[in-house]
Amino acid sequence: MANMEHVAKCLLVMAVIFLAAVGGGSGGGGGGAEATPTHICNVTIAELAECLPAITGKSPPEPSDDCCKALRKSDLHCLCKHKSQLSNPSKAMELPGKCGLELPHECQVRV
Repeated sequence: MANMEHVAKCLLVMAVIFLAAVGGGSGGGGGGAEATPTHICNVTIAELAECLPAITGKSPPEPSDDCCKALRKSDLHCLCKHKSQLSNPSKAMELPGKCGLELPHECQVRV
């Protein structure tokens, strides 16, 4: 299925971008938002991948329960620092609200 191949490629690109962006910093003090080869902002890449369908395509589905669980576990402030590196930051920044979470102020995307 060509669409799943596209989703897989997007996930790989997102993971590489997040790892490059988060992994290069010194951390600046303990908030638990350190990156390892499999973790970004307190969540695994696999957990974050659960949200990819909810930000892909013209009419993406609502975020899954697993996506919302990953967002609850993540450091949203940390993820927001890297929103500009996403292909569609507006859709990505809608996810916390759809999961009943408050979007940090610095995450607001102006359209």
